[in-house]
Amino acid sequence: MNKDMSYNAVLARKNEIMKKAIGIDYSKFESDMISFDYEKMMKETGYTLEEMRRIQLDFAVGNTALIEMKNLTNLARKCAPAGKGARIFIKDEANNASGSFKARRAAIAVYHAKKLGYKGVIAATSGNYGAAVASQAAMQGLKCIIVQECYDSKGVGQPEIIEKARKCEAYGAEVMQLTVGPELFYTFLKLLEETGYFNASLYTPFGIAGVETLGYEIAEQMMAKEGRYPDVVVCTNAGGGNLTGTARGLIKAGATSVKVIGASVNLSGLHMASDKQFNKKSFTTGHTGFGIPFCTLPDRSDVPRSAARPLRYMDRYVTLAQGEVFYMTELLAQLEGLERGPAGNVSLAAAFSLAQEMDKDQIIVVQETEYTGAGKHIQPQLSFARQNGIEIKFGNPEEEVPGKNIILPAEPSLLKAKDVDLDKLKVSLVKNYIKDIKDLTDNDINFLIAETKSNKEYIDSILETIGR
Repeated sequence: MNKDMSYNAVLARKNEIMKKAIGIDYSKFESDMISFDYEKMMKETGYTLEEMRRIQLDFAVGNTALIEMKNLTNLARKCAPAGKGARIFIKDEANNASGSFKARRAAIAVYHAKKLGYKGVIAATSGNYGAAVASQAAMQGLKCIIVQECYDSKGVGQPEIIEKARKCEAYGAEVMQLTVGPELFYTFLKLLEETGYFNASLYTPFGIAGVETLGYEIAEQMMAKEGRYPDVVVCTNAGGGNLTGTARGLIKAGATSVKVIGASVNLSGLHMASDKQFNKKSFTTGHTGFGIPFCTLPDRSDVPRSAARPLRYMDRYVTLAQGEVFYMTELLAQLEGLERGPAGNVSLAAAFSLAQEMDKDQIIVVQETEYTGAGKHIQPQLSFARQNGIEIKFGNPEEEVPGKNIILPAEPSLLKAKDVDLDKLKVSLVKNYIKDIKDLTDNDINFLIAETKSNKEYIDSILETIGR
């Protein structure tokens, strides 16, 4: 008997489809009203950190260089008060197969899919992860379908997304490009059900665990270079997997004193699912359109329980203007001789600003870089912005209005990271979890404590504030 493939019918079967496409029964981790055993879920990968490192190295992933940015550090010190200006290092993840840290996620996900006997993998992504999955599928002998949210209703697509499609196709993947809107998740589910392929989602335990090797390498390499761990690691934050995996890797290496800071591009006021505003943004990842919502409700992702839980690990969260990231991309190329893509330069722009708050003998690490290519260069992105009515100018980035203008700093000292109120995000997280729940158990309270990296008094104060 043929199944009903209408939108509502497919969405109603999503849990059944997901369970078959991932091989994980998420219900066995859930208990009480809202709590679930996150660590037990992460152990579901079945791979130790050493095993993951071996798998990744077998497929041209990992063991990337940690490079000191001496010229950027010197420039930051010229902008900083006397005695300030931490040393800036970057982890050069552009040298992974496919050109980004996401190859670490893809290597483990694709390896696991092959181990379980799946014939192919599917990922819904318009970014670097699609290229990473396609690359790993080619290496490991699996078929691959990448589903992209690419165009607005007029058929206009962003240069960076279109380039990613070409990159995926070069690796032999089939790419399905869609217009912005709810059809993405529907098409994704439909393909999983029709093909029987593995769901190589960004947010499975396999994907997040794959990033743990990155955090571990940072700790290991810094200890070898400097005899100590870094003081701060900055992670570009979108869906939260980058920060989550890196932080977990640092903890596994024993680097528990390291402060983990998330950084996103400020795109407040733009709605990512809006057809009219879809092409008003000049960044396809690492922005607040993903960073804020995924912090306050991680399980909005394409799996029943997201393994990306950024508020469990984040010590601070900052934002940058689009112009500041473009500016930093140029500084990296012209001062350090490294041409890298925009997403990793979000965290580099943050590090340049944050280093000026820190002492000279401290160390701040930018956790990843990414490759750059035709559609990811500054000029096609700024040209695309102009075509969509965005004004480009030099000035003070504080005056930038997302969707209206892009303001590059008139001088380096104007590049300043802005703090996001973490307490506000944590209150929103708690509200989202308990909105339909009357009574919380002790397990539920402990779950909220872990989710917010806090304590019982903190959770009790939130519950009192919102009248619970």
